[in-house]
Amino acid sequence: MVMVMAMDRFFFYNLLAYSFLKFLLVGAAPESALITSLPGFSGTFPSKHYSGYITVDEKNGRNLFYYFVVSEGNPLKDPVVLWLNGGPGCSSFDGFVYEHGPFNFEASKKSGDLPQLHLNPYSWSKVSNIIYLDSPAGVGLSYSKVQGDYNTGDLKTASDSHTFLLKWFEQYPEFLSNPFYISGESYAGVYVPTLSSEVAKGIQAGLKPILNFKGYMVGNGVTDEVFDGNAFLPFTHGMGLISDDLYEETQSACQGNYWSPYSDSCDEKLNKIGNVINDLNIYDILEPCYHSPEARKLAVGNTSLPSSFRQLGETERPLAVRKRMFGRAWPFRAPVRDGIVPTWPQILNGESVPCTDDVVATAWLNSAAVRTAIHAEQSSVIGAWALCTGNINFNHDAGSMIKYHKNLTAQGYRAIIYSGDHDMCVPFTGSEAWTRSLGYKITDEWRPWYCNDQLAGFIQGYDNNLSFLTVKGSGHTVPEYKPQEAFAFYSRWLAGGPI
Repeated sequence: MVMVMAMDRFFFYNLLAYSFLKFLLVGAAPESALITSLPGFSGTFPSKHYSGYITVDEKNGRNLFYYFVVSEGNPLKDPVVLWLNGGPGCSSFDGFVYEHGPFNFEASKKSGDLPQLHLNPYSWSKVSNIIYLDSPAGVGLSYSKVQGDYNTGDLKTASDSHTFLLKWFEQYPEFLSNPFYISGESYAGVYVPTLSSEVAKGIQAGLKPILNFKGYMVGNGVTDEVFDGNAFLPFTHGMGLISDDLYEETQSACQGNYWSPYSDSCDEKLNKIGNVINDLNIYDILEPCYHSPEARKLAVGNTSLPSSFRQLGETERPLAVRKRMFGRAWPFRAPVRDGIVPTWPQILNGESVPCTDDVVATAWLNSAAVRTAIHAEQSSVIGAWALCTGNINFNHDAGSMIKYHKNLTAQGYRAIIYSGDHDMCVPFTGSEAWTRSLGYKITDEWRPWYCNDQLAGFIQGYDNNLSFLTVKGSGHTVPEYKPQEAFAFYSRWLAGGPI
């Protein structure tokens, strides 16, 4: 009995010590970064939110902005996930506002009023701590005090983001032992593997703090000019968008090279296909697209097109309908080529993209009250927030991502490559082909996966913890088009179980 009582006291004191340590750790986050309220939201936050700047270059005053959502589950055990949107030049608030952030944003019916925020039942913060990072400097709310500092590229962006992570974890040391993952979509198909490589090299070099990096995920991500460029023709034919005759004529004229036509005949056939599919929304061929002359002439940053609602699964989710242009695809054919990658405002000579409605995010993030609440610089200091900026000059200098993926997966890092199967911007046919090209043994043969007892897509598993997954009926930004299904595979994959 005495021994039992002694053991009980031992466990009791250890429990007290653990509880006190946990209290200290939870309080370790910088309280100056804590968000206490948000304009447009009147409820109670389901978890703590933090935001602010981390300086990655003291000399030039290069500051990257982050918004950190603490997990609604078990913050000290749940993974920490970094989220990056693409472009290049597009803000990761795209993911926060329109995809998997803690809120659904409802456009106000009264002109001039801010959007209303409602809790998102499919927020990725339900199972993970998630950091939304605006990168590189000049994008979103990130900035540099030196204007010329906006000349950047893949390698500089990866280096700065790595510096950000090391400094961020120094400020939030309570999360250092959590599994850490890097994720993103579209041009983040370049950001994610290049940053993952920097992190892996930093761990090998013993850079402090040492991150508990476990793997990465890429959604509809540009990867390699040959695979991505050649994905277009089989996608359009397989989806029934072009005739058998045109498909066969193009095959014959191009000899399998659709991304860099070497003959006038090939170019002519590709242009013919472009004319046939011109009125489709390349980000989701099932969705409508605005093509009025007025829409074509909207100024950048004034992309105010009608908002609407749509039914998503069992939940009506208020969402501004947005048809965006991220990544580099048709009619530009190859998403990733060496050299300067123009941003969308640069490509379109200052005109906005015809299929864009970003009124909700633009109104909210350009509100002085919102900027104050999230500890961001005001518009008078860093300019207006835009979904995709033309302020940066971006150079694709990392080459094909296939070598990065092979190196990372060979080291044992987990990777999932997922694709909305109705995206014509970065078609799943290219992502499926390059993952197969790695030559890994198939460990989980192509099969359906399910959400709420309904077939949600298909998955194929490979050696070295690599998976390729499709999301049925989804476009370029999977968590926006299919939030319930996206949450399902995200939470299952992070947990390490079968999808």
